[in-house]
Amino acid sequence: MPVYSMTGFGKAEVERENILLSIEVKSVNHRFKDIRFKMSSLFAPVELDLRNEIAKYFKRGSFDVFINYKRIETASKFDDLDPAKVKAFIGKMKEIAGEDADKISIRPTEFLRSEFYFEQDDTFKDELASMVKEGFPKALEDLKKSRASEGKKLLKTLKDHRDQFHKHYEVVSSLADTFQESIKERLTKKFEEYKTALPSDEPRFMQEVIYYLEKADVHEEINRIEAHLLKLDKILTDGGEVGRQIDFLIQELNRETNTTGSKSTLEEISNAVVQMKVHLEKIREQGLNFE
Repeated sequence: MPVYSMTGFGKAEVERENILLSIEVKSVNHRFKDIRFKMSSLFAPVELDLRNEIAKYFKRGSFDVFINYKRIETASKFDDLDPAKVKAFIGKMKEIAGEDADKISIRPTEFLRSEFYFEQDDTFKDELASMVKEGFPKALEDLKKSRASEGKKLLKTLKDHRDQFHKHYEVVSSLADTFQESIKERLTKKFEEYKTALPSDEPRFMQEVIYYLEKADVHEEINRIEAHLLKLDKILTDGGEVGRQIDFLIQELNRETNTTGSKSTLEEISNAVVQMKVHLEKIREQGLNFE
């Protein structure tokens, strides 16, 4: 199953007789689902249906929906003007202007606004609603393909950062045993230096060393990181709605990585942990864009 970005664009057109309807849907990332319509009030009766249609296709995202229509006949736009409305407007302006009415200058194009056109009858509104219902699923299918294409690109980038994280993680894993041995060796050396000058209890000292080594042991964190990486690989392979799952795993990986860094005094491990955190942040950024 593919993974989907929340960023995409879809478009569809429906043409009937002398009307061309255009539908555009843009989406970007959002924690939940946010939908905004930019369209004529003529489409208000079908808005709820369109919202439900989006819910069938997508789980998350911020959506901007643009719906426009135009007449495509060769007749002039002035043919749709309502003369009564135009005359009423001009008469009202002259009444207001009074003696200065002769100075009023009105360009014909100023009447090419919706308030001066004939009222649309219910048949026309029903036709528009029917066209929207026909074209909207096509626009959403186009948007879904776009989000899948973007998701594919995001997935490649995310996997590149995952591979870099794993490379530095392997450095930490390979030094885990060496790290503990170096601590034990350093503490034992110090004990040998001071035991002749100061009275010391060697068994008690060894207990303290073991306790310290247990506190500095990063094997548990390494095992958890390994398990989380396997889970991440499975999520990316299975596809579908991966955004929230990735976000949760990154939080867990970040916690284990921070703990590993706080326990280590070895420079190589500390440097590797810094790089692991850098790539975790990159993965988190990419994951925010997945549905």
